[in-house]
Amino acid sequence: MLPSREMGAKSLKPPRLILHNFLTSEECKELEFIHKSSSTVGYRPNVFSTTLSHLIATNSSPFLIPFVPIREKLKEKVENFFGCEYELCIEFTGLISWCRGACIGWHSDDNRPYLKQRHFTAVCYLNSYGKDFKGGLFHFQDGEPTTLVPMAGDVAIYTADSCNIHAVDEIIEGERLTLTLWFSRDSAHDEDAKLISLLSKTMLHCSINMPEVKPPMLASINMYWFSLDLASHQQLGFDICLARMHVLGFDVCSCQAEGLLSDSTEILMEPLQLVRGKELFKQDFVNILHALQTRQPSKNLVLLSR
Repeated sequence: MLPSREMGAKSLKPPRLILHNFLTSEECKELEFIHKSSSTVGYRPNVFSTTLSHLIATNSSPFLIPFVPIREKLKEKVENFFGCEYELCIEFTGLISWCRGACIGWHSDDNRPYLKQRHFTAVCYLNSYGKDFKGGLFHFQDGEPTTLVPMAGDVAIYTADSCNIHAVDEIIEGERLTLTLWFSRDSAHDEDAKLISLLSKTMLHCSINMPEVKPPMLASINMYWFSLDLASHQQLGFDICLARMHVLGFDVCSCQAEGLLSDSTEILMEPLQLVRGKELFKQDFVNILHALQTRQPSKNLVLLSR
């Protein structure tokens, strides 16, 4: 843990701000619940992600609610610190977890031509180094602090350009979870406008075709398949929804086929029941995502279970 509650000043180069206990333990657990209930295979090996657009697309839009106050609070903090009040929009919001083997070398967050709209970054740590994972320390190439030890509730805010080149050590054990936001001065990249449009289309479709509340729908099955060998495609790997159910102590039984399921991914999109030991739970779930969102432990999101 860094020694002070708030570090950084506009006079420091490179400009960055570290806040401790910015998020409460309850907020961290709530976001962890959403991620472990809804995540897909991420953008790089051994990484899983949950985006707001994905939540809408899979009929999980109630899970957007906890993000609203956190996003606004972070946006206000970034604008105040960098002196750009009312100038910024949120370009991207995502829950990102890194598992064993994941790492990234020195880079800036705008290091590709298609990322130049990203001007500021906020990384919120949702679990803690040493307790929930090993490895995964965050390093800045220049300036102070040099190294961040991720602790649940802490936030790192910095410019997304080459002033804040950084790297993350390889994860040795466990799962390192963050809420990451990028901010832009270019309103053409406003995430909110895109989300509102997507929500409007989804709500219109539901009002016409599905007036009653519906359980979550899975995206394409390959978004949930974790390949142990990229060259082998689906020959060596597992479905991450099923894997998270196993971590919770449940096996899965098809309502239509006999016996327990292993990695029959297509069957996981069909109605199923849960088994723990010799006990078969009578409740039918529409699919594996429905089961996962209902059985994932949570104090705050019980009402969102269908």
